[in-house]
Amino acid sequence: MSKIIVALDFPDEKSTLQLVEQLDPGMCRLKVGKELFTRCGPNLVRQLVTNGFDVFLDLKFHDIPHTVARACEAAAELGVWMMNVHSLGGLAMMQAARSALDDDNAPLLIAVTLLTSSGEKELADIGVQQTPEALVKNLAKLAQQAGLDGVVCSALEASVLKQQCGKDFLLVTPGIRLKDNSVDDQQRVMTPEKAVANGSDYLVIGRPVTQAEHPIEVLQLINKKIS
Repeated sequence: MSKIIVALDFPDEKSTLQLVEQLDPGMCRLKVGKELFTRCGPNLVRQLVTNGFDVFLDLKFHDIPHTVARACEAAAELGVWMMNVHSLGGLAMMQAARSALDDDNAPLLIAVTLLTSSGEKELADIGVQQTPEALVKNLAKLAQQAGLDGVVCSALEASVLKQQCGKDFLLVTPGIRLKDNSVDDQQRVMTPEKAVANGSDYLVIGRPVTQAEHPIEVLQLINKKIS
């Protein structure tokens, strides 16, 4: 299966399905985030799963342990392939989420470390004195301690985390841009080839695919470069 996860950052079901109809489940997985899930709800996720796609439900659950555990159970019932929590919720919260997904067929469970839109200035603004890399390393270690399958991180930290957490700890990296793409609101970005070389297991790619004139051709090109 492909390492590519296409971010469905659309405001409604119609535009989402127009894009999905152009894609192939053998060439990518799909990510459903907060905006799309809030607007369209669980039924759209079920439809994508029924259409043969592996779905990453990117809702970054962050609440008291009991609430997060129940939310993970509900997400698993949708048939998703992977879901995430926010590592800043702490060890007990992540352990509760892990315990809620103890079935052999349970989705992969990963944790967000630091958003790729955040850099040293943003950390300083909230009183965090650590560098982004140091914070990500600490949060990834905590997620691994909680028994999670991996983390969401920048491709810039992937090589360090592979060394720290081992080859079986999954690294899912957003902020992926093709060589000629603009950076937009992302600060810590990398090309697909460099990200995979750094140790990324899955690449979350949005606008380079979703805004392309021929999305399937872009997928073919990226898959060829990272295979």
